[in-house]
Amino acid sequence: MQKNKIKKRSLRSSKTTKIKKSETQQSSAKSQSALQGRNKKKKEKKKMEGDASTEKESSISINVKFGGTTIPITNLSPESTIKDLKTLLQPLTNVLPRGQKLIFKGKLLVDGMTLRASELTNGSKIMLMASQGLHQGDGPILKQAQTRPIVRENNVGKFAKEKMQVSVDKNRLERWKATGVIALSECNLKVIPDEVWACGTSARVIDFSNNAIREVPSQIGSLNSMQKLNLNANDIMDETISWKGVTSLVYLTVLSLNQNQLTTLPSTLGELTSLRQLHVANNKLTGLPVEIKFLTQLEVLKANNNRISTIPACIGDCNALTEVDLSSNLLSALPDTFGNLRNLKSLHLGNNGLKTLPSTIFSMCLQLTTLDLHNTEITVDLLRQFEGWENFEERRRLKNQKQLDFRVVGSAAFDEGADKN
Repeated sequence: MQKNKIKKRSLRSSKTTKIKKSETQQSSAKSQSALQGRNKKKKEKKKMEGDASTEKESSISINVKFGGTTIPITNLSPESTIKDLKTLLQPLTNVLPRGQKLIFKGKLLVDGMTLRASELTNGSKIMLMASQGLHQGDGPILKQAQTRPIVRENNVGKFAKEKMQVSVDKNRLERWKATGVIALSECNLKVIPDEVWACGTSARVIDFSNNAIREVPSQIGSLNSMQKLNLNANDIMDETISWKGVTSLVYLTVLSLNQNQLTTLPSTLGELTSLRQLHVANNKLTGLPVEIKFLTQLEVLKANNNRISTIPACIGDCNALTEVDLSSNLLSALPDTFGNLRNLKSLHLGNNGLKTLPSTIFSMCLQLTTLDLHNTEITVDLLRQFEGWENFEERRRLKNQKQLDFRVVGSAAFDEGADKN
């Protein structure tokens, strides 16, 4: 009996020991598992930090000082070249890459070197200096100086103020009707005089240039025999000109809107199918409408000194064009359809970001004798590779020789541009 009791106690003690041992092992396993979990998280965190560090090292950000402003350039690869950086700066500064001098820590950066080799790192500050003339559009984008408006006292008196409003006497009105010519340039006009509308179908030529006219009302359409309209150097804006009235002038051959505040040309421009000359220089135009293709009689297109970045491919349908001036814009390329302009004699493209020309420009434009490429990225070495270059060069030389024979100053040699004057 006593032995059985001892045996039972021994069994219970053994079970208790095994249970405690099992619990200890489970607790140990849990601790080990938790430790492994913490170590794994630490490794993952280190890996993430390492990846982030690698990502930071794979792209850098720099600041470029130019014209009183600081231009931030982000996400640059350390393996990209200084030339790549200059290309990025071109649209931000309007300075062509070959006109940019980048200086870092007193040293001039070389085009072929990488940012890493140039010792550029995150936050590096570079100074940009622009060579004179080597720009696109209207020139380098500089910080606008804040100036106080100058208020001048007007001491001309009441009589002079009244004279600013041009009075149209009966004799002048009759003369306008008889000649068909309304000449009111430099008359300090702020509005078009009502007497002009009285001329009706008699008006053929109107010159309102060099005034302060803001509005071109729909009544302009009542002068439906007009052939030439000059509105140069006024304050005309998109919303103040009645294009419906202007484009209803079906006999209009010359439209001149230079030096105004226009940003767009309407699609209805294509309705002026008799137009031979379109002058829209020195505005703020960003493009040309595709409807320009309907102007099949257009001979002269002058759209220089704007903000035009692309030319529609349908420009090739304007096959009567003989002179095109697109200088001082933001063009990086021309459409291949330029080769369709078989009558083109003069092409001005200076001060643009152009790097090449349409491949058929010399082989198909067989009348071309004047080409201005000053201050672009195009070089003579590149042009010599074009088909038809030799024939163009011969035509240009013959033209120059004729000018020299008549004692007209001209360039005898072709450089990066030609015959600018």
